[in-house]
Amino acid sequence: MIDLQPLFTTFRLALITTAILLVISVPLASWLAHSRSRFKTIIEALVSMPLVLPPSVLGFYFLVAFGPAHGFGKFIEHYFNTRLVFSFPGLVVASVIYSLPFMVHPIQAGLAGLSPGLKEASFSLGKGRMETLFKVTLPNIKPSLLTGVVLAFAHTIGEFGVVLMIGGNIPGQTRVASIAIYDEVEAMNYHAANVYAMILFAITFSILLIVYFVNHRYVITRQL
Repeated sequence: MIDLQPLFTTFRLALITTAILLVISVPLASWLAHSRSRFKTIIEALVSMPLVLPPSVLGFYFLVAFGPAHGFGKFIEHYFNTRLVFSFPGLVVASVIYSLPFMVHPIQAGLAGLSPGLKEASFSLGKGRMETLFKVTLPNIKPSLLTGVVLAFAHTIGEFGVVLMIGGNIPGQTRVASIAIYDEVEAMNYHAANVYAMILFAITFSILLIVYFVNHRYVITRQL
């Protein structure tokens, strides 16, 4: 039998991270899709940085920034009594930043391709901004939302370098499945490593298969 705790920690981290990202990404993606601000390019570059930076680089700077001796980490520990380094909350904060582009980019693309006439028609019918957002805008970008949610969730599941740097390898707290696989391989316990790997493979493949199926059905329905 393998220790299931790393799997529980992994999926707990992925669920919390994805939920936070969904709340953050919709307004951010909307601003990026429609803004003409001179700062738009800078924000887009910052959001996309996790796509090109090595995880160890991000993990190192997270470790420095979240440490109790430095600004952000010191502020969080002093005012919220929470230490981010080598803790589950630290994993969540790091994962939100690291997986941000995987949620923002699909939603941004969906919003950019949406006809402005839909919002204008909604406003002309007396609907407010929030009602328009939840009843008009978001329902019309369902495939983009679903893609963003799944990519962010799957990407968080597969994290290694960032979570190892900021969370370490504390059983029951920060030891996620990717780190457990690494540990088992180092211990020459290939059977346990294979079980962890196969579970992650099966779950992520199933999730992606469902997403592609749902999006395909959605496109066909819209074309009819």
